[in-house]
Amino acid sequence: MTSHTTLHLRSLFVWITIGIGLRFTQLTLKSPWTDEFTTMVFSLGNSYDTVPLNQVISLNTLLQPLQPNPAATVATVIHRLFTEDHHPPLYFVLAHWWMQLFPASDSYASLWAARSLPALLGVLSIPGVYVLGWLAFRSRLVAQLAAAIMAVSPYGIYIAQEARHYTLAILWVIASVSCLVIALQHLQRRTLLPIGIALFWVVVNGFGIATHYFFSLTLCAEAIVLLGFGFSRSPLSLRLRQFWFTLYSSYPVAFKKINFSPPASPASPIPLFYWRRIIAVITATCATSLVWLPAWQGSYDPQMTQWIIGKEHTILSLLNPIFQALAAWITMVYLLPVEASSIFVVIVSGLLMLGFFVWAIPILYQGIKVQLAQPQTRLGMAVVGGFVLAAIAIFFAITYLLNTDLTRGARYNFVYFPAVIVLVAAALAVSWSSGETKYSFSQLSLPTKNHQTLHFIKSLIWKTPGQRAIVLIWLMGLLSGITVVSNLGYQKYYRPDLLVPMMQKVSSVPVLIATTHHSLVTTGEMMGIAWEFKRTAQSHKSVDLLGNSDIIVEEGNTKQETGDTIEKKALLNNPQFLLAHPEQEQCQMADCPAAIILQQTLAQLPRPLDLWLVNFQASLEDPLNCFAEDTSQYTTSIDGYNNRLYHCLENNN
Repeated sequence: MTSHTTLHLRSLFVWITIGIGLRFTQLTLKSPWTDEFTTMVFSLGNSYDTVPLNQVISLNTLLQPLQPNPAATVATVIHRLFTEDHHPPLYFVLAHWWMQLFPASDSYASLWAARSLPALLGVLSIPGVYVLGWLAFRSRLVAQLAAAIMAVSPYGIYIAQEARHYTLAILWVIASVSCLVIALQHLQRRTLLPIGIALFWVVVNGFGIATHYFFSLTLCAEAIVLLGFGFSRSPLSLRLRQFWFTLYSSYPVAFKKINFSPPASPASPIPLFYWRRIIAVITATCATSLVWLPAWQGSYDPQMTQWIIGKEHTILSLLNPIFQALAAWITMVYLLPVEASSIFVVIVSGLLMLGFFVWAIPILYQGIKVQLAQPQTRLGMAVVGGFVLAAIAIFFAITYLLNTDLTRGARYNFVYFPAVIVLVAAALAVSWSSGETKYSFSQLSLPTKNHQTLHFIKSLIWKTPGQRAIVLIWLMGLLSGITVVSNLGYQKYYRPDLLVPMMQKVSSVPVLIATTHHSLVTTGEMMGIAWEFKRTAQSHKSVDLLGNSDIIVEEGNTKQETGDTIEKKALLNNPQFLLAHPEQEQCQMADCPAAIILQQTLAQLPRPLDLWLVNFQASLEDPLNCFAEDTSQYTTSIDGYNNRLYHCLENNN
């Protein structure tokens, strides 16, 4: 038994090590986007209100909210969130403490520090799903497979490399669903849920709501599972089953043709006595959730959620949620470079993913079917699978009935993501154990001689086709994880790393970047551009120091770059910004306040000047003494940024 435990612990350590490597590799490769800036600004205890509107500001002024604030406290962080944002404060408080452990980078908050906390929490989800898999199925095989899949899950890595609160919420989901499994196991055995578990469940649910309001969807899915479990053991369910059995007995030939057999007789109803502590947990959870209702109502800003609100009912709008959800489910297990720059790689990756999906579905379906048929695993499969189905049903109900498309944000699937991993692991466990195997992972005997180890591992991995299939699925997941960390999959919605080099290539005079401002999301969009300009300048500085690009050695003498060259570099790396606030969402008239502010600003700025309109939604006539650049010379739309370029001539021309 000690040998078995040691082997399982070593295996879990391997998965954790792989998970650490994938989640911390190239952690700062991708440019931060608006949501991540929100995390950094509020975790520092700063405010977006310090960014001036309707006037020209410098790059440093725009990035000022990202500077560390030594005077900020936890109370400051909470106050900023309640007055400017719509998220609960738990993660931001933890991030506030975490980021204080790391020095600032060039006087600004460290992006690595901001992303390392969710990456660390993402690593903790690996042993987390191990525990959930073991609790649900009492199988170390299922637990090991769940940990192995979570370690390389492209969706899990994508979530872990975002400076956001989703990995913390995932841990609460794992803990809460684990409590649900334990509670239903006690109900099935007709025993009371231990008080310690009940209290822990309430605390976890409270922390979940304090991390993300969408955790309430996890609680709703758990409630559906509890109701379904109670109904399946109710007198009404017994009568319905008896009715179907009578119908089947009367027309056996007809039912056999449609491959339908009557369900087994249900167990006797569970007395209310055994439900009382679960009811107490539900009551306490509702109370802790309602505490946040006034805070949510007070901080809710409709503009922050406009991107998921449906506007028109078309065939495409009805089909999109289905395909978006399907894409998110697939990427929980594997994702090839479908966002590579080469169209050939994209096509090949897409075809391979489709073929792999078609090949894997029967394996998963057969595994789920077998687990449901076995008495010792039926409850675990029903709880985990029922939870996943209930959560998906809630997502689609909100999408279609409330016209709010939650499937557009793949990150929102954190609500049930860990349960999907355990469900896949349980299905694959059947393939691993099927066939005539010499070694069983749940009843493992270690080789007694060192020279037998290689033969033992080979036999363990390649003994049956089912085991080979699982190894192939895991290797596909590993390749998918590498795809994400290489920025070939799950790229950021905003790509200033593509926009800024284009600006620097096209513009050779001072630059003004103008946008219409509606909320802190707009500020974050411009911060992304400013951050990329800052990073580009630092990169050039490093090249100058290491590569001697500014100093040329000629016959033993050093020759400094000309002043004009240095000044040009400074201009290209220090654009000015204008955030024109129109008060209304969009202006289609020429007298829109945002357009008027822009014209007045241009009249006061020195020329020549390049005007870049980025996500500028106001209607605008030709700017004063400026002409539009030929659109064939640059891209007018880059991920998250729609732009137009005007060259503004000197006033005397």
